[in-house]
Amino acid sequence: MEVLRTAILEMCRQKKNNPFCPSEVVQRMFPEDWEQFLEEIKSVAVEMNREGLILITQNGKSIDPNSQPTGEIWISRIPNQSRR
Repeated sequence: MEVLRTAILEMCRQKKNNPFCPSEVVQRMFPEDWEQFLEEIKSVAVEMNREGLILITQNGKSIDPNSQPTGEIWISRIPNQSRR
């Protein structure tokens, strides 16, 4: 979903180098029913990680872009990435 991709990139811009949970994105977008979008935002984030647009970490370590993470993930801008 393109709107989620845009929202993730915007959150990266706002947070600068600070990682954030995908739930923060959907909580801003859909404050009443954000929980319904958790799986979708996570799927979009994993896809963007595979494309090299963002960095996903678990327990402070980068995940393999070809893996499907389980559990809590954190999103951040790729270090030294130019503004998009």
